[in-house]
Amino acid sequence: MNQNIVIDDLLNIIEYEKVRDDYRRDILDYKKVRRLSLGPHITITFENVKTMKFQIQEMMRAERMVHDEQIQEEIDIYNSLLPKPDSLSATLFIEVSEEAQIKPVLNQFIGLTHGNTVYFQVGDQKVFAEFEAGREEEDRISSVHYVQFPFTKEMRTAFLEASDVILGIDYRDYDYQVNLSEETLSSLKADL
Repeated sequence: MNQNIVIDDLLNIIEYEKVRDDYRRDILDYKKVRRLSLGPHITITFENVKTMKFQIQEMMRAERMVHDEQIQEEIDIYNSLLPKPDSLSATLFIEVSEEAQIKPVLNQFIGLTHGNTVYFQVGDQKVFAEFEAGREEEDRISSVHYVQFPFTKEMRTAFLEASDVILGIDYRDYDYQVNLSEETLSSLKADL
C-alpha cells in the first residue's frame, strides 16, 4: 500500500473541525495496535498514509493553514516519512517522564542510530531499521526518530506468511523484545 498523500486527500480546516472528534477517536483506536513499547524508554509507532494524513490535518489545524503552498510543504515532509516500497515505516520515540532524567536517559542512547540496533525478527532472520539522518550528533540525540524497515523480497514473503514476529532493540545494555500480537501483525501486513 505505497502511495503518497495529495492535497485532495485532506479536508480544509473548517471541514476538518466539524469531524475532528470522531476522526481523532478513530485514528487513536487504529494507532493503538500500531504502537509498541520496547522497554521503559522506547516506543515505536508504525506509520502509513492513514496515520500521516491525521498528522497533516492536525498540523493544518494547529497552524491554521489555509494556503495550498503551506499545506503542500507539510504534505511533502510527511510523504517523505511514508513507507517506501517493500518497507515499513515508524516513528521511534525515546520517552522520559521525569524532567530531571531527560538528558541522562537521552545520553545513554547516543549511537542508537548507527548499526543494527532495532529490528524485526522472523524465524532466525532479521530486518534492521534504517534511521533518518540528522537526528543524532556526537554528543546529543533527538527524542524522535523516523525509521524504515526495508524488506528483501524473501523477507517480505516470510513476514507476510508469519504468525510469529518479534520487534526488538539491542543497543548496549538496552535489550528488549516484544512479540507482535495477531492484530498488530495484521495491521502491518496491510502496509506491505
